[in-house]
Amino acid sequence: MGVTAKSHFFLKFSAGSAAGAIGSIVGNPFDVLKTRMMTAEGKEPPSMGKAASELYKQQGMGGFYRGLEANVMRAMVLNGTKMACYDQIKLMIVQSGVIPNGLPTQFCAAFGAGFFMATTVAPFDMIRTKLMNQPPDAKIYSGFVDCFLKIVGKGGPQALYAGFIPIWARFAPTTCLQLVIFEQIKPIFGVSGGME
Repeated sequence: MGVTAKSHFFLKFSAGSAAGAIGSIVGNPFDVLKTRMMTAEGKEPPSMGKAASELYKQQGMGGFYRGLEANVMRAMVLNGTKMACYDQIKLMIVQSGVIPNGLPTQFCAAFGAGFFMATTVAPFDMIRTKLMNQPPDAKIYSGFVDCFLKIVGKGGPQALYAGFIPIWARFAPTTCLQLVIFEQIKPIFGVSGGME
C-alpha cells in the first residue's frame, strides 16, 4: 500500500483495517469455538475438537462463521485504530519534543493507541459477543444491524460500552508490548519507516 510514517491517517487506518479483515476471516472459526467453549454449560468445558465436532453437526460449516460480519468489522476498526493512532500519536510526541525519543515515545504512543482502540472497539465487541452466543435454534438477532438496534433500544448507547474498563485494561498492556516489541525488532529485519 506504500504506507510510511508520514502517510495520511486514513491510509494508515486502511492498511491496518485490511490486515485486520484478512486475519479475522481466517481466525473466525477459532473465535467461535473459543466463545462456545467459554460459555459451555456444565462443570468442564468441552475440548476444542469436541466443540468443533458438535458445532459442525449442529450448524455445518456456516456455524464456524457465525458473527463473521461483526468480527471482521471489529478487527478492521481495532487494527486500523491501533496502527493509525499509534503512528499519529508517535509523530505528535516526536514533533513536540516533550518526551525523549525511543522507548518512552513508543510506550506513550502505544498506551494512547490502546485507549482509542478500546473506545472504537467496545461496541463491536458487544455486538459480536451477542451474535456468537445466540442459540442456533432460537435466533435473537438477524444480523449486525438488528443486534446493534436491540442493544441500543434496550440499554441506550452506553450499553455498547459495557465492560469498557476491562477492555482498556486488556488493550493497554498488550498494545504497549506489541508495538514496542515491533519497534525493537524492525531494524533486525531491515524494516524502516520509523520517525526517530
